[in-house]
Amino acid sequence: MTIQNRRVVMRQHPQGEVGAGDFEMQSAALPGLSDGDILVRNLYLSLDPYMRLRMRPGRSYQPPMQVGDIMPAQTVGEVIESRAASVPKGALVVARAGWQDYAAVPAASVRVIDAALGPVSTALGVLGMPGVTAHYGLLHLGRPKPGQTVVVSAASGAVGSIVGQIAKLKGCRAVGIAGGEKKCRYVVEELGFDACVDYRSPDFQKQLEAATPDRVDVDFENVGGMVMDAVLSRLNDYARVVLCGVISDYEAPIQDGARNAATNGVTRVRELLVNRASLQAFIISEHPEHWAPAFADLAQWLKEGKIKYREDIAQGLENAPAAFMKMLKGGNFGKQLVKLQ
Repeated sequence: MTIQNRRVVMRQHPQGEVGAGDFEMQSAALPGLSDGDILVRNLYLSLDPYMRLRMRPGRSYQPPMQVGDIMPAQTVGEVIESRAASVPKGALVVARAGWQDYAAVPAASVRVIDAALGPVSTALGVLGMPGVTAHYGLLHLGRPKPGQTVVVSAASGAVGSIVGQIAKLKGCRAVGIAGGEKKCRYVVEELGFDACVDYRSPDFQKQLEAATPDRVDVDFENVGGMVMDAVLSRLNDYARVVLCGVISDYEAPIQDGARNAATNGVTRVRELLVNRASLQAFIISEHPEHWAPAFADLAQWLKEGKIKYREDIAQGLENAPAAFMKMLKGGNFGKQLVKLQ
C-alpha cells in the first residue's frame, strides 16, 4: 500500500477573521529525497499567531503565503529516512515542516531533540521557539532589575507564561494580563505571578492600576490594541516596551491594500515620549546565537521545577484549522499543539 501524505494548504487569503473555507486538505505522494535531506514523520504540529500574518498579502518580516501554499509551522517528528550522516534514521527533530504528515527537509535545517530534557512536545513550547522568545525578549531587551514591575499580555500563553515566571526568578513583580477569570487564576495560583488582570473586565483599567502600584518598568507586549494602550498609560520613566506580537490586529480587514489606522487602538504613543521609554520589536529567528544559552537556562529551570508549562493539544491534522481559529480568538489554554500521530 502506497503511503499518502496529507497536507493542509491555504485555499484563499482570509478576509478578516479566518474561516474553515480558507483551508483545503490535500493528499499527495511522499516527497523524494536529495543528498543531505531527511524524511520526517511529523508527530506534533505547533500553531502560532505569526501564521496569521503569513496568510495576509502585503509586506511583513517574512514573505506572504500564496494561494496553494502549505500552511507553515514548526513540527516535532521522527526521521524515517536519511540521506545525511549528521541526522540518522530514528532521530527526533524540530523542523519547519508545515501542516502535513510527512516532510522532506535539509538535515542542516533541523534541530535534533535531546529527549532526556522533557517530553518531545516541549521542543515546540517551553524548550522551543516560545521559550527562547520569552528568554531573549525579557532578559536582553526588557533588562528587568530586582524589584521592578514587569507586565506581560497573553500571560497564560506559550510565551507570556514563561516571561512572567522568568521575571519572578529575577526578583521582579510579575503582572499578567489574560482573558477570563480561569486563565487569571492559573497565572497567579499555578505560575506564581503576583497579579493577573482580566482584559475583558469592564473595569480593566482600574484593575491594572491597582495591580501596578509602582507603575510599569517593562511591558512585554503580545497583544497590542487596547491592552497595550492601557499599559502605556502606566509606564515609569525609562521603561522598556518589548514588542513581541500584536495578535489583536492580525485579523483586522484590509481594504485597498491598507487597514484602518484606528483598528489597532494604540493611541497613547505620547507616553513613550513623556516617560522617555524605549520600544523595541524583535523576531527571535534573527538571533540564532541566543538559542543555545536560552535552552541551557530553560532546561535547568524546568528540571528544578522553577518554571511550569501547559499544553492545549488538538487531535489529528484535520482539526488543525479549527484549533488555529480557536487560538486566534484566545480560546486555547497554554501552548497550542496538534498531535498528528
